[in-house]
Amino acid sequence: MVQLNKQTYTSFLQERYNRASEGPLTDFLTRRNGCLYLGNRVNLNDLARRYGTPLEVVYYPQITRQVKQMQTWADQARRETGYAGSFLYAYATKANFAAEVVQTALDAGAHYETSAATDVEIARYLWRQGILPRDRLIFCNGSKDIAYTRAIRTLREDGCTSIVPIIDDLDELAELRACPDPLKFGVRERAAGNRDGTHLGNDRFGLTSAEIDQVAAELQESRHHLVLYHAMIGSQVEDREHFLAMLRESVAAYCRLRQQVPSLRYFNFGGGIPTSGYSLDFDFDYATFLRELMEQIREVCAAYAVPMPDLIGEFGRYTVANHSVFLFEVGKVKAGQHGAPAWYMINGSLMVSMPDTVLVDNQQFVILPLDNWDAPVRPVRLAGRQTCDSDDIYPRPAQEPLLLPDTGSGQVLAVCGVGAYQQMISGRGGAHHCLTPEPRRIAIDEQNGRLLLESKPQQERTAIMRQLGYRPQRVAPPLRMVPRPATRKAALTNP
Repeated sequence: MVQLNKQTYTSFLQERYNRASEGPLTDFLTRRNGCLYLGNRVNLNDLARRYGTPLEVVYYPQITRQVKQMQTWADQARRETGYAGSFLYAYATKANFAAEVVQTALDAGAHYETSAATDVEIARYLWRQGILPRDRLIFCNGSKDIAYTRAIRTLREDGCTSIVPIIDDLDELAELRACPDPLKFGVRERAAGNRDGTHLGNDRFGLTSAEIDQVAAELQESRHHLVLYHAMIGSQVEDREHFLAMLRESVAAYCRLRQQVPSLRYFNFGGGIPTSGYSLDFDFDYATFLRELMEQIREVCAAYAVPMPDLIGEFGRYTVANHSVFLFEVGKVKAGQHGAPAWYMINGSLMVSMPDTVLVDNQQFVILPLDNWDAPVRPVRLAGRQTCDSDDIYPRPAQEPLLLPDTGSGQVLAVCGVGAYQQMISGRGGAHHCLTPEPRRIAIDEQNGRLLLESKPQQERTAIMRQLGYRPQRVAPPLRMVPRPATRKAALTNP
């Protein structure tokens, strides 16, 4: 075993992850000339110097890349397997509802998946504005209260024929069946949610096989049509072969229903497609997964003598996790207890910026230093300096500590994989735990091959106090490492 005090950060990455100090680190991070690049174009070191920390960096072209790459793999798999159905990429908007994020996914060709009444209201707004094209399907998932079903009906009665409510509970059907305009319906299979007993919580969604038959029978006697069968196997695909084995029974159930319901044409295999934002040794063969998925569905459909369905994948985390990075600075180093790692105290809050660190067991994030890669490493744990909460730490106590350069105060760290769910769970624009302000936000888009940068300043203390009902007259502005005025849509001349 290499002695830590003789091991540099560069040699640690080489030994542990087989990564060199220069070149690709992940499919969204690269290091060149000692600088870390997001999407191979955005120099994170430069942004940290120009704007200071804490800083959120958002790079929208990464979303486009994710969508286009998956579509390319799917087209390749269809050609290689002779799969007769089409492939539809649906963005699961609950991963990140931000307008710029949703519009970028739509511009890249994604269909739309909702999970709540307000989500449908957003879809209605986008549809009426022409941002959500009329040929894109809107899949309405999740358990639906009366507000949700009424939002679906309103959108359909506005003239939107592409909305597809997916029945999760039988009581949803009565309200939606009363819609005067014909609807396309889907059903969600309950058995898929916890078929192997390892996804407790996911089994609360969907219908039993008897309930699915009941929905099909009722719709056959109505103006509406059953077009979609949805099976969701867990929330994260970690074992490709296991996932496909669990899904096979759902494909067979689709085929049996298709024999009775000729209007059935879509098979939605759900979400959970993994992403590279949480581990440097990430390894998932997307192309092989899609090829094996199509081969399996073609085989089962042939056995039941039914046409191959059009496939739908719901991509939330995969779509947006890697388009956003937080930059934090170590402001203070505190010794741990005897024999325990030191604490790197950062100028932010981990549990506010990355709530999955406390909500999801063993959740990992890729965390890299921007510089000092030639310095020796030391085991450390990060702690949020802007809260007084003992849970505001990463990694969690049961996890191994991080190995980071032994430079201490002043070290800037990039926290990756934060573009999905983190901001939606923590909230945006409100009052956060321990009144932690939201950091300055740098959003980068592309236009005619040029990168355009928009800067939004750090959340002000007065805005936080007003959220809580206070009316301050004057509060000193928050301290920033490098105060800069906000700029809007400036060209990023040195990416």
